Amino acid sequence: MSRPAAPTRTVVIGGGIAGLASAALLAREGHEVTLLEAHDTLGGRAGFWEADGFRFETGPSWYLMPQVFEHFYRLMGTSAAEQLELTRLDPGYRVYFESDADPVDVRADRADNIRLFESLEPGAGTRLERYLASARETYDMAVDRFLYTSFASFKPLLVRDVLSRMGRLGRLLLQPLDKFVAGYFRDPRIRQILGYPAVFLGSSPDRTPSMYHLMSHLDLADGVLYPQGGFTRLIDSIADLARAQGVTIETGARVQAIRSGATPAGRSAKAAVEGVRYTTAAGATVTLDADIVVSAADLHHTETELVEPAKQTYPERWWQKRTSGPGAVLVLLGVTGDLPKLTHHTLFFTKDWADNFDRIFGAVTSVPNPASFYACMPSATDPGVAPDGASNLFLLIPVPADTGLGHGGVNGAGSDTVEGIADAAIGQLAEWAGIPDLAERIVVRRTIGPADFADDLNSWKGGALGPAHTLKQSAFFRGTNVSKHIDGLYYAGGSTIPGIGLPMCLISAEILLKRIRGDVSTGPLPEPLPSGPAGARVR
Repeated sequence: MSRPAAPTRTVVIGGGIAGLASAALLAREGHEVTLLEAHDTLGGRAGFWEADGFRFETGPSWYLMPQVFEHFYRLMGTSAAEQLELTRLDPGYRVYFESDADPVDVRADRADNIRLFESLEPGAGTRLERYLASARETYDMAVDRFLYTSFASFKPLLVRDVLSRMGRLGRLLLQPLDKFVAGYFRDPRIRQILGYPAVFLGSSPDRTPSMYHLMSHLDLADGVLYPQGGFTRLIDSIADLARAQGVTIETGARVQAIRSGATPAGRSAKAAVEGVRYTTAAGATVTLDADIVVSAADLHHTETELVEPAKQTYPERWWQKRTSGPGAVLVLLGVTGDLPKLTHHTLFFTKDWADNFDRIFGAVTSVPNPASFYACMPSATDPGVAPDGASNLFLLIPVPADTGLGHGGVNGAGSDTVEGIADAAIGQLAEWAGIPDLAERIVVRRTIGPADFADDLNSWKGGALGPAHTLKQSAFFRGTNVSKHIDGLYYAGGSTIPGIGLPMCLISAEILLKRIRGDVSTGPLPEPLPSGPAGARVR
């Protein structure tokens, strides 16, 4: 009798959502998976911090593209309803505009938003219907043809529905988002509402292809959801699914190197991955063998720090030609009493936000003041994140991706620059939203700066999100999820394809599985993912 093949030994680096999802899918496929996370807790950018009865999340806070989450859960044989308690936010978010006393509430219902736009600009309601129809069509095509592919082959893209739209796709790629929006609407408030999704993509409306107007389908038509317990509950659910599939998760395990053998002779020859070397929380050095290594850590860190120079697919010179998304100063505030002038999500837009973006992304950078920024108050929806009679407030102020701005700290202990940015944002929020005593009501305060993103998350340039979604850094221009020089080394997460955000990270895990399978299809995999036979070798 022939001996059954051994299961593929796979190591996943990084316990953020992409690493956990990759580990779960590969284990379900039949891999023997060990996940290594440098920190004591899982989540990566989707982290948390607790103090004095407040529970703050330190990363993602928008639950968009619910179909992507549902699809992942169904691949794993479950559903979002079984794993999460989702609350639909209404309003989805509120927007304050500089020098305008009346904020705008974007609703949960598409029809309500059409009426809202009509109230802001005569005729805008009808134009929004056309805009959202275009956004939906573009979104559907992206899901069917572009988001779930590794671009290992372009042949599956040579189909009628893509070829017949090549002219339109070309315009959407070459025209920036702000110009596209301006072709529909005149009111500056509407233009800002429709342009701001570029920030979720780590870019600005004048630098983001108008292809991404598809984002407006997500918030203006689909609505915004929130998982009770926060996004750490989402992370916990995926970690539980990974463990249920047999994944071994080690925290406090910091990978020092990705090991590979000698490169054979020949122009196209690759070295074979051999595993990783890491240190434990106790300081011991461990050598772990593997047939496959998946790095869901920051791609710049992976390539320039963990891979030896001669075998780097993306060496430092490659990154010198790339554009980082913005940095961020995060401000975590525990506040006594209620804040009725704020909703779960609140945005603050300056009049001259073109200047804001130029300061962040231009050749010469500086910190915008006043700033267009974002505030999240999860205590409006989730009573478990703050003590009774108190509010949980999280501010995200986009700044240049510059570690020189410094670290944050607790109770004003961060760098003078970071604390000054936080003070300015708190004062601006208080003035614009009419909460004059906000500063006096703060009982817990912590700041996080670009240097923290670099130190804690190995983030390239201290950026908060990853490489910006400019034309040259989108789709197949963004890079590939497989090493060109080490056989068996793959990548997942927001710094590789398809891009930034929790849904994209889940998709990156599925693209990884397809790449390992040799599957060049462009759409989502059939649900559920069959469990790999025990002992099967799937590589």
